[in-house]
Amino acid sequence: MSRLIRVLSVFGTRPEAIKMAPLLKEMGKNPHIESLVCVTAQHREMLDQMLEVFGIKPHFDLNVMKERQTLVDVTVSALTKLHDLLGEVKPDLVLVQGDTTTTFVGALAAFYNRIPVGHVEAGLRTHNRYSPFPEEINRRLTSVLASLHFAPTRLSKENLLREGIRSGIYVTGNTVVDVLKYTVSEDYVFHNDFLKNFDFSGKRVILVTAHRRENIGTPLRNICNALKRIATEYEDVHVIFPVHMNPAVREIVFPLLAGTERVHLLDPIDVFDTHNLMAKCYMILTDSGGIQEEAPGLGKPVLVLRENTERPEAVMAGTAKIAGVEEERIYEEAKKLLEDESEYQRMARARNPFGDGRASERIVKAILHEFGLSEPPEEFE
Repeated sequence: MSRLIRVLSVFGTRPEAIKMAPLLKEMGKNPHIESLVCVTAQHREMLDQMLEVFGIKPHFDLNVMKERQTLVDVTVSALTKLHDLLGEVKPDLVLVQGDTTTTFVGALAAFYNRIPVGHVEAGLRTHNRYSPFPEEINRRLTSVLASLHFAPTRLSKENLLREGIRSGIYVTGNTVVDVLKYTVSEDYVFHNDFLKNFDFSGKRVILVTAHRRENIGTPLRNICNALKRIATEYEDVHVIFPVHMNPAVREIVFPLLAGTERVHLLDPIDVFDTHNLMAKCYMILTDSGGIQEEAPGLGKPVLVLRENTERPEAVMAGTAKIAGVEEERIYEEAKKLLEDESEYQRMARARNPFGDGRASERIVKAILHEFGLSEPPEEFE
């Protein structure tokens, strides 16, 4: 091509911003790419936090978030605004990441404008359309709409092949592993006041995150009750739980756990604090997808607070274990890791199956290859 490839990256949530950050840095360095950023701000406050820490300045901000928004609200508003924007900007490629409503809507808006779509983190599947909800269907629909599929692992590529997708698949590793190169350091000083003053010595810290839509209600109550039992029973265990800003989450977590000795409820923390807290903690309990990918790179066992995962590679590699959403099972699985040193070490020493820190580099090379400017990248093994 005699002109720059105009790539518009569209995202709207905190996890998307984290995973797109290293890719945006890589595209920004490439002389053949004009990299533009559009945020839907599906999650306004938590997205802005990530934009600031990574120094990302969006060219376009659709600002779709409203209080207690529904999936329909996000879909309609983002689709309308993106459709108009794409007609003006006319990018050569739209990049979307993961499985949020913004991901699906960004791909649909691009399709309506006959613009190719590149899907970062393509091919993840639980094969249960309602778990996680709505993410499983968001990513399946995005796969149908996308032309380029940046699959993090061979398993995710195989999922796409089984669905009849035969072209445009690149196995790249996951960009979230790239992020750790920028965020974790030995002499790190926390930004959060509580963490900055917390003495980690002699304590086993359990980091907890829980906010999945399908866990709100009885599952989240079960999780909180299990955490209370664990913190009460083990005097050297401290639970640190950055609580999602979703009012439906906070209305459950705070009444059940506030005031419990050795349970520390924080507001959401930035990605630098999160990754360095992961590096210092003993183990992690989470319903997050991204943390299942990040933790193996830091040698931390993960108990997955869900009944299934679209990241089975972590379970197969031994770095993660499904703990479900029943109180007794969560309690017993955590207890096993607190009391059985061999089981703990088996999980802590497993290899990270999700990447080697070069995913962004491979994705950029794949984009250049599609536009006739490069050889294809070597696949992540």
